Amino acid sequence: MSTLSVPRRSLCIAAVAALAFSSGRHLDQAQAQDLYAGKQLTIVVANTAGSGYDTYGRLLARHITKYIPGKPAVIVQNMPGAGSIKATDYTVNVAPKDGTTFTLAMPGALVEPLTGDPTKYRYDPIKIAYIGTMDSGTRLCMTRPGSLIRTMDDARKNRTIMAATALGSSAFDYPHFINAVAGTKFNVVTGYPGPGDLFLAAERGEAEGLCGLEFSTYTTLRPGWLTGDKKGNPLVQLGLEVNPRVTELGFPPIWDFIKPEDKPLVELIVSQQVFQRPFLAPPETPAAQLKVLRTAFMAALKDPELLEEAKKSSIELNPKSGEEVEALVKKIYAAPKDLIDRMAKAIRP
Repeated sequence: MSTLSVPRRSLCIAAVAALAFSSGRHLDQAQAQDLYAGKQLTIVVANTAGSGYDTYGRLLARHITKYIPGKPAVIVQNMPGAGSIKATDYTVNVAPKDGTTFTLAMPGALVEPLTGDPTKYRYDPIKIAYIGTMDSGTRLCMTRPGSLIRTMDDARKNRTIMAATALGSSAFDYPHFINAVAGTKFNVVTGYPGPGDLFLAAERGEAEGLCGLEFSTYTTLRPGWLTGDKKGNPLVQLGLEVNPRVTELGFPPIWDFIKPEDKPLVELIVSQQVFQRPFLAPPETPAAQLKVLRTAFMAALKDPELLEEAKKSSIELNPKSGEEVEALVKKIYAAPKDLIDRMAKAIRP
């Protein structure tokens, strides 16, 4: 046997292996293209047109198709109602199960069945297929420009009307749980269609302010409430971690106003903010399609054009993968029963 035989054999084996890998990779791409070529992708936004959620959904819609083999057409459908429960129910029980429809919902729709009557919900958040979240962040509580309720101390002493959409929305749940853990006297008035309507309600004098909306909603819909001559009154910021940027705007953290024994309760409630802009698909979504959507989702959120567009529009992006969102939802639902009971009483007094 010549001294070159073994190296040549090794090179031959390596070449065959490389060819097989390359063929397999092209086969995967071809299969993925077959899944979406000529198809239409629908992104359901569980909020009103022009809302912060709508802004996020349409931003993703403009860029995600670049990263889906077959480059399907993408449309956005608004489906507000019941704090995103309507759209989540639609996603699980009505929407196509072939990976052509997925939904941007509010996280409250995923946490709501944990504390409410489970017979009222036709979906199990643990079984939902999660694609990812575009943002993980901080929620704010503040009053309108000119309000006499300017601090948390004022809110502890005076009844303060806060505008909300519906039971189960963060604008409903958060002021109630702040009442429970921080002694404020928020009175929540519901019935407004979307976030933009909440700001209008406060500006018309129907409410003093609002609680539980994301920082990014303020930066997109009412940046003037945060800075400038007509600045509103920052009461408190809510998040697992203190947000330095929000602190600079004058919002003290919720941790400054609660008792040590209430920390586990607050952590459980605000942990949903880690998946602040979650995208979800039907539980029966095939694994191949789910993989394509998850991969395209994370790739789109690194797209230079998307990032530039988000920067110009002051859109906060702190994405997490579908696997991360799925793990956190399961962790929340595995919380001790006594803590879940306390949570239910806090947000549903």
